[in-house]
Amino acid sequence: MLNFFQLILIYAGVYAIMAIGQNCITGYTGMLSLCHAGFFCIGSYATAIMCKIFGLSFWLSLPAAAIVSGIIGFLIGVPTLRLKGDYLCIATLGLGEIIRNVATNLNPVGISQIPRAELFGYVFMSRNKWAFIILIWAFVLIFYLLFQRLLHSRIGRAMTAVREDEVAAASNGIDVTKYKIVSFVLGAAVGGIAGCFQTAYTLTVSPASYTFMVSVMVLCTVVLGGMGNGKAVILGAVIIQFISYFPQLTGLTNVIPAQAKQMIFGLILVVMMVWRPQGILGRDRFRYGSARRPLFAKKKEAGV
Repeated sequence: MLNFFQLILIYAGVYAIMAIGQNCITGYTGMLSLCHAGFFCIGSYATAIMCKIFGLSFWLSLPAAAIVSGIIGFLIGVPTLRLKGDYLCIATLGLGEIIRNVATNLNPVGISQIPRAELFGYVFMSRNKWAFIILIWAFVLIFYLLFQRLLHSRIGRAMTAVREDEVAAASNGIDVTKYKIVSFVLGAAVGGIAGCFQTAYTLTVSPASYTFMVSVMVLCTVVLGGMGNGKAVILGAVIIQFISYFPQLTGLTNVIPAQAKQMIFGLILVVMMVWRPQGILGRDRFRYGSARRPLFAKKKEAGV
């Protein structure tokens, strides 16, 4: 039971980081992307290659995974982000599958026996999983705070303006394409870092681990918690991972088939879209400016 609980915490952390990146794309800017599994794959392979083949440390592979994934996100985003709606969704879906197929053709068996992450001589996962759990959730907190800061910045306000109405945003001088690409690159980079932690935990990478269902799970995580809400997508990641490992926790693996998980995720998306499209916690609503402004406004109207 303890091992499954630790496993849920680890994968909830990995998917929370991915969901924060997906939330930047879908929640902040309003683009429906289904290629996050591709960025996850790129980050995982970047870490595996740097640590196993070049003998570099896990900590050097972290920025490398983010940079490589961000560059690929930029190369993908420039030609595709001019598309909208269903067309963008189909294009990103195809690009995510292309990344996985390229990885399969280059190395069908993947990479194994990757060195463990170390920090000041301490080897993570060598004795217990709690240190790694603390590490990954520390990064979840860091990315949550960074993207909350981004949301309150000029860039974040421009992204939300693009999400609400592209025509109105463009008429107010916002470069819609530019902010879409910025959002996509940031989301891709964070997805790559999630792949870095995945590799540090499993110590192996295989193309079969980065299927279309991974992108669906990440999107489901964002929709379930609440698009545009950092706390909500983290909550969604915990719930989704709990649902994924519920049969193992309850000993119902013989009763509940593996395919049922995919049906459950699809059902969650349908139910949330019909009954609560804003998600469990809903979207964050921020008031920019001073909290005293309405009080002063009332005084002015009263002639004070």
